[in-house]
Amino acid sequence: MSIHRRLVAGLVALTLLLAGCERPTANDPGGAYALTRPDWHPVVLPMPPGPAGRVLLRDAVACADRWYLVGAIGGADGATRPAAWTSADARTWTAVRLAPTSYYGERAILYAAGCRDGRIAVIGAKAGGAHGNPRVRTWRQLPDGSLVEVSAEFELYGGPRAVNVSRVAGGPRGWLIAGGRESGAAVWRSPDAADFRIVEGAPGLAGDAAVRTSATDALAVADGWLVGGSGRAGGRPDHDPLVWTSPDGLTWTRIALPATGEDEAVHRLARVGDAVLALGLRGGTFGGWRLDGTDGGDAAGWQAGGRFGLAGAGAIAAVEAVATYAGRVLAVSVAADGHRLWISDSAARRWSAVALPVDLPPGGDTAAAVAAMAGQVVMATDDGREARAWWSAFPAAP
Repeated sequence: MSIHRRLVAGLVALTLLLAGCERPTANDPGGAYALTRPDWHPVVLPMPPGPAGRVLLRDAVACADRWYLVGAIGGADGATRPAAWTSADARTWTAVRLAPTSYYGERAILYAAGCRDGRIAVIGAKAGGAHGNPRVRTWRQLPDGSLVEVSAEFELYGGPRAVNVSRVAGGPRGWLIAGGRESGAAVWRSPDAADFRIVEGAPGLAGDAAVRTSATDALAVADGWLVGGSGRAGGRPDHDPLVWTSPDGLTWTRIALPATGEDEAVHRLARVGDAVLALGLRGGTFGGWRLDGTDGGDAAGWQAGGRFGLAGAGAIAAVEAVATYAGRVLAVSVAADGHRLWISDSAARRWSAVALPVDLPPGGDTAAAVAAMAGQVVMATDDGREARAWWSAFPAAP
């Protein structure tokens, strides 16, 4: 790229960034709740029993009255072992006792956690085998607070039809994992996180002759389950944003969200008050869709929300985390310019940038996660060399 083109591209990016971070006005529904520079406080995560190493952090969740961080401990030789921490006040943390039961469970990196009735379930994986594919394992929490690996046959999550195992969600009907198989979007169901059963090739959920589907997140809603993802029609390079609703995790209805012809996809789902939000990629930016009511609705009920950030080029762009509390929405994006934190009110029409506690570049070994509860926010940051956890008080929406 010539110097002139780089200068023009830089000025455009700067203009868009400043527009997203402009000083809020009285008529700015998102900026009214802007908090651009929180007072982040670092916390100490104790080393779990076993060989010492570098802490890796991948997800954060607020569950009932406790906080959880999940990840792994990495050794200088590349070896890893699963790790998790918990706190009652976001300030003092203790290591969670883990009970792996398999070769890959002992080496897993925990990367996604969900909550149900005050207990968490976790997904972890470690690349291995002849082809170096992820060997996925799930973990459930026992009454004593420990996490135990759930025994599973290899082809439940892996095998020749495997594509991805993304997020886990809990709700009144049990647990649901969202992901994908060669047939398209798929889910795994369990009443208690102890015995997941796969649902693949399901009409309405899996791909068909018209569209190839993929799923990235799950959410419990009033009438069952909501899954978010995308679909790509044959002969088109772009993806369209999709959600699916189900009363039981077995039968699914596909809903196409408002689309523009750009590359768009749902990455994360969240409840905020009496609404549901779907956040993800919207062309060269990030953005969301909002549904009033928490039952999944229909296509007519979903409305496009505001946009934020820049997806850029040359890196994977995604909304990697979302958290809600007291009428606010927090979203973490990752793109060519690194990881970023954003805040909006429940309408998700106007977003403001929030300063992270540290700069986080893009890259496969980097990560950021956020959780919120009762006016406090916990963040996990991992720049590929050092992982740290932070907390800050966030004021409630007026």
